[in-house]
Amino acid sequence: MWPNPDLIMYIGALIAAMEKIAPAERAMESDAGRIGLIVEGREDFDVVACALDATPDSVREAVRAGAGLLVVHHTPLYAPVTSIRGYTARVLRPLLAADMNLYVLHTNFDRAADGINTALAVLLGLRNILHMDMGVVGDCTLTLSGMVEKLDCPVRIWGNPVPLEKLAVVGGSGFTLDLLDEAVAMGADAFLSAELKHAVYRASPLPCIEATHYALESPGMRRLAERMGWLYIDCPPVLTTLP
Repeated sequence: MWPNPDLIMYIGALIAAMEKIAPAERAMESDAGRIGLIVEGREDFDVVACALDATPDSVREAVRAGAGLLVVHHTPLYAPVTSIRGYTARVLRPLLAADMNLYVLHTNFDRAADGINTALAVLLGLRNILHMDMGVVGDCTLTLSGMVEKLDCPVRIWGNPVPLEKLAVVGGSGFTLDLLDEAVAMGADAFLSAELKHAVYRASPLPCIEATHYALESPGMRRLAERMGWLYIDCPPVLTTLP
């Protein structure tokens, strides 16, 4: 558990451990150069922090905890960096000042055996889990309202998911026709993901359950932190819904 001054961790050993959890070769091609150790800091430390995103708030919290490594799911450096200003500067300034490492697990962790989508399936009580390319399908043990309660976020239901015996779940922005067709082939009655586009729903072969990106992916990072004995930083975006 953190912090433990008697347990000094080394970045090389932690990178090796994370490569076993989510091998880089399992990532999508679009993640090339955007995962792994993207900011290099000090070599040894006794606190590791974990969050879904590297935001100014999550980085400051990691600094306050004395972390030498912050592990996140989404890189803050997705586009090529030609200047360090504004939001990028607010993320990197405290990170660099603290000599902190930043490590990213993205689609390689989505596809991992015990990664983002497995954690989501466990949260929702799914059984007999089968892996898709970028998600899982499992048998429902909870009602739809029970699963929505577990997600603890605004949810929109597109179509009529009744009966709902088998659910496909894809953490993050997973509403693509290819994945929807794959879910149909695996016997799913409905599809849960985030950020549904109008045109995709119109062509969808399944009812779509739309939750928030954060609610679907943060359980995986929390589960990883618990498994590894790291500090988990919960930093959800501010969201207000109106009737």
